[in-house]
Amino acid sequence: MSQQTEEKKQIGGQANPPNDAGRKQNPFRRWLGVAIAMGVIAVLLVTGILSRVRARTKLKAETNQVALTSVSVVVPKQTAPAEEIILPGNVQPFITSPVYARTNGYLKKWHFDIGAHVKKGQLLAVIETPEVDQQLQQARSNLSTAQANLELATITKTRYQGLLKTHAVAQQDADNAVGTYNANKAIVQADQAAVDQYAALVSFEKVYAPFDGVITARNTDIGDLINSGSSTGVKTDLFHIVQPGTLRVYVNVPEEYSRGIKVGMTADLALAEFPGRTFPGNLVRTADAINMTTRTLLVEIDVANPTNTLLTGSYAEVHFKIPTQGSTFIIPVNTLIFRSEGLRVGVVKDQKVTLTTVTPGHDFGNEIEIVAGLKPEDQIIINPPDSIVTGQQVQIVQATLPGDSK
Repeated sequence: MSQQTEEKKQIGGQANPPNDAGRKQNPFRRWLGVAIAMGVIAVLLVTGILSRVRARTKLKAETNQVALTSVSVVVPKQTAPAEEIILPGNVQPFITSPVYARTNGYLKKWHFDIGAHVKKGQLLAVIETPEVDQQLQQARSNLSTAQANLELATITKTRYQGLLKTHAVAQQDADNAVGTYNANKAIVQADQAAVDQYAALVSFEKVYAPFDGVITARNTDIGDLINSGSSTGVKTDLFHIVQPGTLRVYVNVPEEYSRGIKVGMTADLALAEFPGRTFPGNLVRTADAINMTTRTLLVEIDVANPTNTLLTGSYAEVHFKIPTQGSTFIIPVNTLIFRSEGLRVGVVKDQKVTLTTVTPGHDFGNEIEIVAGLKPEDQIIINPPDSIVTGQQVQIVQATLPGDSK
């Protein structure tokens, strides 16, 4: 039976190893499997831990990044060496004069209407003055009577002085003759002055142009009652004449720009009726005083107008180029921070905020001039939050170049 069994095992395949050999190999395999399993477990543990560390680090970085305040910054714009300002101006003629009558009467005739170009000494109008004519005639008659009396007194004085030498007349009579002569001489002089006065009034019947110019107004007509300009009654100028060859433009310059205004500087005029065209002028004088009511400096600019292109009374925009300080900057007004300590801006450096005190200059509406407190390379926060403080970390999301803040 045992022999048959061994034969079957040999016929079926290889013979089984002895039991001792199997016992020696089983522990090694067992430890190898355990080592492999532990290695796999260790790899899985390390991989899991590393992935969690990386995820935690990334989450912390993202959390810190999100926690930073995002800001937009702008670099201050350096001001130009000369700043241009535009101010309103009133265009006036170099010489302007109302022409009044110097005698009372009625207007007989006028020779020039508005817009007429006249020369100095040209006859503008004629006034009828019958009362003055009669007064002149009476003054001349009185003068003739006084002259006749003076001639008689002269003869009498000469005769008495000759008789006095021979003692033919008394000294008293000679003195009376001399006194009568002197009195008549004074009367003649007074009557002559009256004649000259009325003659001058009669000469005022003719109204002449005082200078070369243009008639801009005629306020009378034939038959109008004329009152002399020196009378206490209602006075009306007969004509208004201007000289537009050279124009005066008066401008009120704000006090903050007054330091840059100098006699001799140039200015350009722009008028609505001449789009795209400017007219040069020279600043010839200033008031040298600030008006206490308007806090402005009155300046005068002369503009040549030989062809009468510009009309007097026009409104003009006067462009000045005023020298500025080289260290000033222009920043948007939405960068300012108003605190109880004073006006400040938020400057970002190395992702940290520094609240910097600044000194404002001119206010241009959307922009403002800063005269102290900034550097050219400063990055200034636009629309800073009210809670921002010095040392706070921020994240710059947009940097705006100078001039692009609008």
